[in-house]
Amino acid sequence: MRKLLLMTSLFITTGFVLPVVAPIAAHADSASAVAGKMQTMPDGEAVYRHVCQSCHMPDGKGALGAGAKFPALAGNPKLQSAQYPAYVVLNGFGGMPWFSGLLNDQQVANVVNYIRTHFGNHYPDTLKPEDVSEIRPHLSVEEE
Repeated sequence: MRKLLLMTSLFITTGFVLPVVAPIAAHADSASAVAGKMQTMPDGEAVYRHVCQSCHMPDGKGALGAGAKFPALAGNPKLQSAQYPAYVVLNGFGGMPWFSGLLNDQQVANVVNYIRTHFGNHYPDTLKPEDVSEIRPHLSVEEE
């Protein structure tokens, strides 16, 4: 009887755990695939299309939906300083996630320069990868 109860509980537990664990593992695999694909994408426009466009829209005018506001990049005065959008891309802000683990310094600089020179924005100064490196969050020994 104990063996039957043990086998039944194991079967039930496995039946409930596998449907939960399998999607998590699949998500981790897809996140790894996205990260790998991103490493080959240095162009700011390509990074924008693959990472930013789904929320900020193809025209950079942002969107509202599901209780969230995705701010417009088009004509946004907060882009006047190149460091501000770089900080937001790296660290996230409000509902926006951080991308410091997905994008390297060159990609962040490229996408920031792209949004600052498109969508009606005309900011002539450019952000360099070295500038991004100074903004990038660095883990301390305690956080590792």
